[in-house]
Amino acid sequence: MQLNDSREIQADPATVYAAILDPEVLKACVPGASEVEGNPEEGYTATVTQKVGPVKATFKGEVTMSDMVESKGLTITGEGKGGAAGFAKGGATVTLEPTETGGTLLHYEVEAKVGGKLAQLGSRLIDGFAKKMADQFFSNLQEQIEGPEESAEVADEAVTDEAAEGEKKGWLKRITGRD
Repeated sequence: MQLNDSREIQADPATVYAAILDPEVLKACVPGASEVEGNPEEGYTATVTQKVGPVKATFKGEVTMSDMVESKGLTITGEGKGGAAGFAKGGATVTLEPTETGGTLLHYEVEAKVGGKLAQLGSRLIDGFAKKMADQFFSNLQEQIEGPEESAEVADEAVTDEAAEGEKKGWLKRITGRD
């Protein structure tokens, strides 16, 4: 299964690149992740629980980063074993391009393979699930960097501008405390 897409993130390429390498950001971005530990040089270990059709499994696996070019892109490769459910492995090639508005256009190409009971579910179900996972990961990454969408933040009109601004802080602002 292969898919590719792109999205615009309102942060410079260096910020997006740093976020992709941060284990806490990865944990927040990977749907079902309960644990992500490690670093870009040595790789990460991850524990992810997912339900694909009737099969629910906890995958324990390794994630490695390669072809790393700071603020330009990298390749993410992962493989996990889910016991009787089987295995999943795949990767994503991510490229970052600065936009005229000061943001980043993030392009990704994802390839995924499954085996075991998961492979018996059928390619349409697996392909749809893989696309959903990739879309969710990059949506979560965008939200971690930019902060939550304003419509979700200002659900109550009584929220002051200062409070809304405080809630809107993205990943980098939460860590550094800078505005």
